[in-house]
Amino acid sequence: MEIPFSFKPLLLFGFLSIMLLTGVLLRARVSLLQRFLFPSCLIGGFVGMILVNSGLIKIPASDFETFAYHLFNISFISIGLTRGSEPEGDSSRRGRSMIKGPAWMALVEGVTFPLQAVVGGLLILLFPVFGIRLFPTFGFLSALGFNEGPGQALSVGKVWEGFGFEHAATIGLSFATIGFFFAFFVGVPLVNWGIRKGYSSQGPVTLPEDLMKGIVKKGRKAEPAGELRMHSGNIESLAFQTALVGLVYVLTYAALILLGKVLPADAANISWGFFFFFGLAVALIIRWLIGKLGMDHMIDPGIQRRITGWSVDFLIVSTVAAIQLMIVGRFLVPIMVISFVNGILTTVVVVYLGRRLWSYNLERIAAIYGTVTGTVSCGLLLVRIADPEFKTPAAVEVGVMNVFALPVIAGYLVLLNAPVWWDWSLGFTVLVLCGIMAMVLAALRISRLWGSPRF
Repeated sequence: MEIPFSFKPLLLFGFLSIMLLTGVLLRARVSLLQRFLFPSCLIGGFVGMILVNSGLIKIPASDFETFAYHLFNISFISIGLTRGSEPEGDSSRRGRSMIKGPAWMALVEGVTFPLQAVVGGLLILLFPVFGIRLFPTFGFLSALGFNEGPGQALSVGKVWEGFGFEHAATIGLSFATIGFFFAFFVGVPLVNWGIRKGYSSQGPVTLPEDLMKGIVKKGRKAEPAGELRMHSGNIESLAFQTALVGLVYVLTYAALILLGKVLPADAANISWGFFFFFGLAVALIIRWLIGKLGMDHMIDPGIQRRITGWSVDFLIVSTVAAIQLMIVGRFLVPIMVISFVNGILTTVVVVYLGRRLWSYNLERIAAIYGTVTGTVSCGLLLVRIADPEFKTPAAVEVGVMNVFALPVIAGYLVLLNAPVWWDWSLGFTVLVLCGIMAMVLAALRISRLWGSPRF
């Protein structure tokens, strides 16, 4: 039988959907997964990885990587289109929270990112003593995987593959996956320990069954997903909000095509690995233009956040399923050593700095720890353990933090590419990262965001 149309893209989407639904079912049924709050997307990703690596499902890893690459771009575009919503509470307190809390989190991320990169770089310099020689930026993938998540590890890894770093994308995804393990297997017990010690501002808390099982109980009032900003007689609101994402995607694609005509060939090829960054910039410009036209009310932040969440869920399923265990096995020792050292040091640094906050220590530790070992979503999950109803400002702060952190992280991304772009030695790059990390620590002290221990 000859099928008249290509089903390949939608069959891939269907497989990832089945894996995601499998994750939902397992989360609802397996108490261990509930205890550590493993999200369905990560559970489904592991199931998919097993099926693909066992040969039961024959889908090339490159298909998963391509799917994840575009979803990662979509998530950043949607973030750029999302208007901020005003948090509840006293205005003066809200103003302070919207500066001090996010600034502290951004600076902590500004410390942990170079820390993870420095550890990875130093270990790469040390491994040849034991007969293990690796690509210079191998260890930097740990910072991308832990601190920035699977999307950036995949995108930058693909760029480095063009410079001769074989299997960089798979190695980056492996670091990101191990980072998730730290976020949940270390983060959850850490927050529970803090609650038992009385460090939670909410006192002893019991997690609702909805959160544990991941499914809202029948009959319970559900939270709204967003608002209808379009009349349904004209266009479905979800279609309109998605169309805005599509508009930005096409404009970003066109911008990179034009950029490629004026840049050298190598630089033009590299730019595609940073599509997400250009997409975010274009989305911010489009949102600004819509605001200038007095039509910013047409962009619904609720639905845009759902688009972001949808893309991230499918992104994580796809990236974990894309991990090739045979390749990981070849580099298992350096991956595990770098991950273990970085996981321990990141935990120590976050707890050390978090103990010296002025308030909401445990909640803010939870938020930033989940973020710098996994994603912002991981940070929000950890916050919900100590603050199930989001009564503290920690959940809002970790979202606003991205505004403060973006310039710093963008600079770090450039530095991590220095060995392949500008032929910097690994040792010199590590030295520069150490210097910047020292400056960020000094900024924490000078801005009085690093005080005396509170517990």
